[in-house]
Amino acid sequence: MTSAGIDLAPCVVSVVVSGSSDTFVKRNPQAHPDFYAAEATGLRWLGEAAAPVVGVRGHGRTYIELDRLVAARPTPGAAERFGRTLAAMHSAGADGFGAPPVDADGVVFSGRLFIGARPMSSTVHRSWGAFYAAERVLPFLRSAVDAGTVMQGEAEIVESACGRIADGDFDDAEPPSRIHGDLWNGNVFWTDAGVVLIDPAAHGGHRETDLAMLALFGCPHLDVVVDGYETVHPLRAGWRARIPVHQLHPLAVHAAGHGRSYGTALHAAAAAVLRL
Repeated sequence: MTSAGIDLAPCVVSVVVSGSSDTFVKRNPQAHPDFYAAEATGLRWLGEAAAPVVGVRGHGRTYIELDRLVAARPTPGAAERFGRTLAAMHSAGADGFGAPPVDADGVVFSGRLFIGARPMSSTVHRSWGAFYAAERVLPFLRSAVDAGTVMQGEAEIVESACGRIADGDFDDAEPPSRIHGDLWNGNVFWTDAGVVLIDPAAHGGHRETDLAMLALFGCPHLDVVVDGYETVHPLRAGWRARIPVHQLHPLAVHAAGHGRSYGTALHAAAAAVLRL
């Protein structure tokens, strides 16, 4: 399945993990040529905005070497600090909705972006709704329908929700945010020093999308994270009601490759959007 010339089939087949006592190496000889470069550039771009990201030691066509992290118990204090730094990262902004990350020399990343193993568009739109529907939901919905995890009637509900989104029903005056893009709890690594972000799908988007993904898969002390966030950048009224809007993207991605249960959840979220 393709969208705007992008093959949406997963690109990474297997990953071999190695490294030293202080580094962590992910290696895959079958990786797409842009896969690890996209990860490294995304981490650098988020880190430029003072986000707590894992350090990159080096990367190449088939590998990326990162600082090794040691897990610790999540705490309310770390959650509050994470919320504040997440708000600052979002506020650093992006050049447009869908804009790819920028490297250390200020050059826009021109390769393919990914969310997990799946390619992701870097087409830039002026409005968030048009971008989100066309580039983040519908391409993965089509893959999910082809995979049999979303039924045709369910797909029509998702398409109707995307129609409202594309028409601007949920647009606002906020500029593009610098978002992680794949901010489920598995990419929020808790250490003794606090949260460290890993495995981004970094791009210009809406800040509520990152928060909605934290809510979708669960995040320790999420209410404290939000409280810390709002001390830096208060959220627009009604953001909790809009969570299903921003969960359509991750649910569509998961429906495309992780089974029928995500197709059912995608349909339910789309139905909730239509009730807003």
